[in-house]
Amino acid sequence: MNKRILKYTGRFLIVLMVWIGIYFLTAFCCSRITINANPTNAKEVAIYIMTNGVHTDIVVPAVSAELNWTKEIRYQNTLAADSSYQYLAMGWGDKKFYLETPEFSDLKLSNGLRAISGLSTSAMHTTYYKNISEDANCIKIMISKTQYRQLIRYILNSFKKDDTGHLIPVKSNIHYDIGDAFYEAKGSYSIFKTCNTWANAALKSCGQRSCLWTIFDTGIFLKYE
Repeated sequence: MNKRILKYTGRFLIVLMVWIGIYFLTAFCCSRITINANPTNAKEVAIYIMTNGVHTDIVVPAVSAELNWTKEIRYQNTLAADSSYQYLAMGWGDKKFYLETPEFSDLKLSNGLRAISGLSTSAMHTTYYKNISEDANCIKIMISKTQYRQLIRYILNSFKKDDTGHLIPVKSNIHYDIGDAFYEAKGSYSIFKTCNTWANAALKSCGQRSCLWTIFDTGIFLKYE
């Protein structure tokens, strides 16, 4: 009996390792395939992609002719942001992970496993900035007004809305800094849809260079080296 258990355990571990290998190989290959390799953009609106080394945010003007984000993502839902904050960064992710893991040193195995299970709820993390500094982790992309409206539609469709059509703040006192707030979002985080998958799809939605599919930020930023 013990030999049989060991035999099946060994087979299971081999299959698991093969599956994990295929998953990461597929993720790597798909992230290197470029969608919209040569976009044609009228240089009318500046957006940014921003990474903390793991997670990608899409950064847009807080106020523009196309949309005043502050009417829904209100300054008063942050600790101290105000009208001097000109940019708004937005990222999608697992709600419980967001709220309980502000730093990766806070990561719990249970939260990580729950996040990749696809069974939990999601949230939008929104952060106001006064200024944006371009560097290897924050890249400007100039797009047309039409493309920006396409991006707006994609982002707004990621938020849950109440019966009156307004965005729903997450009921929590958690903040990462003085300019951020969390909102309820659609969908569930999983091994196939991560925060970077969401950001990559945002770029696809407005016709910008993006990956066929990616779970990591690296693939996205390689397109803009």
